[in-house]
Amino acid sequence: MPIHRHSSPARIDAHQHFWNYNPREYDWIDDSMAAIRRDFLPEHLKAEIGAAGIDGVISVQACQTLQETRWLLLLASRHDFIQGVVGWAPLIAPEISDIVGLLAEHHQLKAMRHVLQAEPDDQYMLRDDFNRGISALEPFGLVYDILIFERHLPAAIEFVDRHPRQIFVLDHIAKPRIRERLVSPWRENLLKLAERENVYCKLSGMATEADYKTWTEEDLAPYFEVVLKAFGPQRLMFGSDWPVCLVATPYCGWFDLVSRQVRLLAKDEQDAIFGGTAVEVYGLDRMANSV
Repeated sequence: MPIHRHSSPARIDAHQHFWNYNPREYDWIDDSMAAIRRDFLPEHLKAEIGAAGIDGVISVQACQTLQETRWLLLLASRHDFIQGVVGWAPLIAPEISDIVGLLAEHHQLKAMRHVLQAEPDDQYMLRDDFNRGISALEPFGLVYDILIFERHLPAAIEFVDRHPRQIFVLDHIAKPRIRERLVSPWRENLLKLAERENVYCKLSGMATEADYKTWTEEDLAPYFEVVLKAFGPQRLMFGSDWPVCLVATPYCGWFDLVSRQVRLLAKDEQDAIFGGTAVEVYGLDRMANSV
């Protein structure tokens, strides 16, 4: 399901988070991530994206509550640079179509996400009730972001195949085992998933899958090589994963690293990664002709 894109796209960070920190809701922020145990709000991000030359961002859920989704939509209504929201809703709920319909009245809602990587059942995404929930998204033109570890890729392939008309975006290149310097079987499974043309992928979350303190660009290079081969630049998009990235790299540090990794690509291919793909996949109409 190829998507046709405009010329001269805006520069978009396709993946970042906001939160008012409290230890109960954000218990996944462990002691090794203590640096991000504080509030991260639009005023904190504005300077970061300005320094990197980013025009707009997509804000992604970090809590699995409708309250947070509504809060992100409120932030998007108040800050023009927040171009879209990837929210959460209880996809297994019988009344999910009604819930999604109400949320989709906010035009900044572009996608939904569930924290599949945290489910005790690695096959959670194959549940019948979860798939009924996914089927409720396409009528509202909503994308689904897939958040998984590399071990979930075989199930993700089966999951995607159940929804050939649904647009999917794979977050954080499916979190390969970079810390252990393992490329297989992630590589083989990612290449297989990428055969599905309705699946796109974010170049994000890689530094935090490596050793926070000792990783090097050379550690990440093999993973960039695989994902570029798998999806091609026209189905990839830049994401910072701010503020999570800060435990391993500053915002501009990650932007510069991705820029170096794609520097040999043609200009239109780099433009796709740094904005064009996100504009089209998420329907960021306000940004389409802004640059």
